Amino acid sequence: MPKYSYTATSQTGEIEKGVIEANNERELSRILRDKGYILISAQEEKKNKIKLSFSLKRVSLKEKLFFTRNFALMIKTGVPLPRALSMLASQASSQKFKRALLDIKEEVTKGKALSESMKKWPDIFPEIFWNMIKIGEESGNLEEVLKNLSLQMERTYELREKVKGALIYPAVIIVAMIGIGIFMLITVVPKLSQTFDEIGMELPFTTRLIIYGATFMTKFWYIFLVIVVVFALIIRQALKTKKGSKIFDSLILKLPIVSSIVRGTNTAYTARTLSALINSGVPIVKSLEIISNTLGNYYFKEAIFKSAQEVKKGTKLSEALRSYSGIFPYSFAEMIAVGEETGETSNILEQLADFAEAEVENLTNNLSSAIEPVIMIIIGSAVGFFAVSMIQPMYSMLQSL
Repeated sequence: MPKYSYTATSQTGEIEKGVIEANNERELSRILRDKGYILISAQEEKKNKIKLSFSLKRVSLKEKLFFTRNFALMIKTGVPLPRALSMLASQASSQKFKRALLDIKEEVTKGKALSESMKKWPDIFPEIFWNMIKIGEESGNLEEVLKNLSLQMERTYELREKVKGALIYPAVIIVAMIGIGIFMLITVVPKLSQTFDEIGMELPFTTRLIIYGATFMTKFWYIFLVIVVVFALIIRQALKTKKGSKIFDSLILKLPIVSSIVRGTNTAYTARTLSALINSGVPIVKSLEIISNTLGNYYFKEAIFKSAQEVKKGTKLSEALRSYSGIFPYSFAEMIAVGEETGETSNILEQLADFAEAEVENLTNNLSSAIEPVIMIIIGSAVGFFAVSMIQPMYSMLQSL
């Protein structure tokens, strides 16, 4: 069934815009008339490649955070759900997000629950989001649930941005190093190679290796690009498999500095999200299952999932987590045990999240100074290898004169 973007007016003169599925414009006009609107204009949405590419673009966490904050404010001030969704859709910068909100608005207008309507868009609203919304609808405390959601998303966003910011410096250095290396291979090495050919001298293995690489990149650059793309796709597909992600995540957890950041971010996310879910009234087993589906690292995901199974059998969460002291910090399970004894599990989890986030922030602040010597060693080794390989034949030539 085709979709129509429409503009309509109410009996009071209020303009309404949106997207509705209808067999034709006549049916669209009837649907709008039943809702008290008069159709002004309509245009069928064409499914072309350009729109498809936009629809595949992910909605950023920042935009979802903006939506959640403003949605909570509108609910607090008594704005009806359909109107709030329509207003927020008009402010959305992502076309995919705009379409999702307008579709949810239509479903809510028809009488469907907000949480059920959000289920149709799992790549925008994950299980944790619509589960908390569902609890808010059932308890009549949607405003508070949205506040908890926005707080959890805000802290996650801040932590993610800090980690990204800390990784920019080493990433720029490495990319610049690769770029300069390729430039040298394409421009400098061919000229030196021509000189060596004219002299007719025998070259060391490392020099020949660099010259062969430069020749290949210069003459067959398109094959080189294909190899790079294919290699990247193979790695990407391998990471999507259970075995591939397990190997990669295992290596990440063994790298100095990086492993501490990964452990800290996953611990902080787990603690804060679990606190938000418990505060919203989601049962602890269900909360753990939801979190296990949202964690990125295989070992953290497995630890939380297996802990959920143990809790389902009657084991305390702290006892279940003690089996994973190599994944989570030792204090994590111990502090949760204190929370279980005092009935303050949610507050304890918030404090654990704050502590883990503070540790990650300290690590990211010191990351540049810690990783700089490693980068200098790598750059020095690469430059030294290139210099020795290309200068050694010249030195030998001078000695023979």
